[in-house]
Amino acid sequence: MSNVSKIEKLKSLTKRNIIKSRDLSEINNSSWKQAKPYSEIPGPKPLPFVGNTWRFIPFIGDYKIRSIDQLTLKLYKKYGPIVKIEGLLGRPDMVFLYDADEIEKVFRNEELMPYRPSMPSLNYYKHVLRKDFFGNSAGVIAVHGKDWYDFRTRVQKPMLQPQTAKLYAKTIEETADVFVEKSKRLRNNLSEVPFNYLNEIHKWSLESLAKIALDVNLGCLDEPPNPETQILINAVVSFFEKVPILELKVPFWRVFNTPTWKQYIHSLDTITNIAMKHINAAIENLNDKNINNIDNNASLLQRILAMNNDPKIASILALDMFLVGIDTTSSAVASIMYQLAKHPKVQENLYKEVKTVLPSENDKLTVQKLENMIYLKSVIKETLRMYPVVIGNGRCMTRNNVISGYQIPEGVQVVFQHYAISNSEKYFKRSSEFLPERWLKNTTNEEKQDFVKSFNNENTNAPCEFDKNSVHPFASLPFGYGRRMCLGRRFAELEIQTVIAKMIKSFKIEYHYGDLKYHIDTMYIPNGPLKFKLIDR
Repeated sequence: MSNVSKIEKLKSLTKRNIIKSRDLSEINNSSWKQAKPYSEIPGPKPLPFVGNTWRFIPFIGDYKIRSIDQLTLKLYKKYGPIVKIEGLLGRPDMVFLYDADEIEKVFRNEELMPYRPSMPSLNYYKHVLRKDFFGNSAGVIAVHGKDWYDFRTRVQKPMLQPQTAKLYAKTIEETADVFVEKSKRLRNNLSEVPFNYLNEIHKWSLESLAKIALDVNLGCLDEPPNPETQILINAVVSFFEKVPILELKVPFWRVFNTPTWKQYIHSLDTITNIAMKHINAAIENLNDKNINNIDNNASLLQRILAMNNDPKIASILALDMFLVGIDTTSSAVASIMYQLAKHPKVQENLYKEVKTVLPSENDKLTVQKLENMIYLKSVIKETLRMYPVVIGNGRCMTRNNVISGYQIPEGVQVVFQHYAISNSEKYFKRSSEFLPERWLKNTTNEEKQDFVKSFNNENTNAPCEFDKNSVHPFASLPFGYGRRMCLGRRFAELEIQTVIAKMIKSFKIEYHYGDLKYHIDTMYIPNGPLKFKLIDR
């Protein structure tokens, strides 16, 4: 494809993806006229010709992609709750939003087909480079408009119903048990796991996902593991590593095939080829059965097929799950384990809860037992508050809007700075402290009330002044919100809760290699080898 043709295709995609929605919701003309002009939004001033793009160029600018978390805090401190970054070569202006009230307004008023400005490089891959494969059913990741709406409408019911996710509790527990046993074998004579333990967590995540989506055992946790699964994991990690480079640096890939772009395409092709091999095998296996005979052991693939009778829809959904479900879930688990290792008192309180719910060695972790683990859920919420795996989300304005008193024209990308907001004293008291207790709340359930009372009596550091009900509902959104909320949320939550409960029941987790700073490395995770010391309980 020629460079000119490539640019024209990108322009066409951008134009097509911004949905014209004036018939859905019209801006109040008086509000628009009274608002401050877009040009007055504070932010770094662009230079002639190069705009603000130079700030992201290594050795020249001071905006580091791996330190986007610190950059967002710096911009907030310097400019306030709304910041404009304009003059970015090859992409629309960005407006950073740090106000939970304003974010709520955007979400509450979003249209039937909201446009999420994520990964135009993946959009190009699906709609241009591999259009013959994806066609008009390109999934929900980096897809917009009617194609996105039609696809999501056909798959969201089984994906977002809590009851559906609960059907996989036994499968998820079995995979978590295998991971615990493998972690035992990985330890050295100091009871430490290897420096690349994050890769082992990736293997657990992939194996768990495959069991849920396809009802197949990929062999990720076998001894020796299936080598193809490591190729798939490497491709997923490489894919996410390339995304910020392609999206935030000068987008030369839009003009010619850069080395980064070639590696990115190779990673996506690898993911597609390996995942589709297993997806097609699962469909072939289902063809020998009555697809409509749904029981509690049915895979998600079978449930989607039974609802839609469309193998393409089921296949692309499963492919999207492989693409974004591995790294996100495993990064969250790694982060939670690190926080528990750095906060032994929190870990001990969690262990007490787990032992109360699972007193004997052979107790099974049912959904009901998980629901009683309110401190476990609080630990997860607190980790994702302070260290969200994805630090920002956003919307591309599909019509003129007024945000924070400023005119925001159609086409501008508004980025919700979740990391900065959820670490702000404005929304969370003692925001820099890891305090899972802040998420405990009063409830009519006597057992939960007794636990809260017992915890507060035993823990002199319990911040009793916190009231979970007073937390702004849009101040911490690790899974997003609204029509484009993470489709796999219910499954990810169940997987994370299960594997953390199992690990804490089996091990006391320690970390003796100093404090790790977080950085963007595919996801927002601790920067360093996760050489946890796992001491048998």
